[in-house]
Amino acid sequence: MQTPEFVKFLNSLNDADASELIKKIEQIQSIGMPTAISKAWVKKIDRNLYEIRSRLGSNIQRALYFQVLNEKYLILCGFTKKTQKTPRHEINKAKRIRARYLKGNS
Repeated sequence: MQTPEFVKFLNSLNDADASELIKKIEQIQSIGMPTAISKAWVKKIDRNLYEIRSRLGSNIQRALYFQVLNEKYLILCGFTKKTQKTPRHEINKAKRIRARYLKGNS
């Protein structure tokens, strides 16, 4: 599942970067989280907040998501990475979207 914020981000990417990020998401879905974590395709950012890591050449894309229930995940938002650390404002944005989703589905 994905939020409108993530879809908007995905649509803003060039075709190659969008395709690479979608491919990474599909690979994670097919091989499972433990293997994706061991391959460093996924990184834990905070309590129940994770980052999907995609790279095509020098273009680095990230998507932030959380586990809704069991094997159900919601991709919250995405961004193009330009610094070493995940920007705090991107983490806060993902937390706000997650809180909005949880409030609407409780």
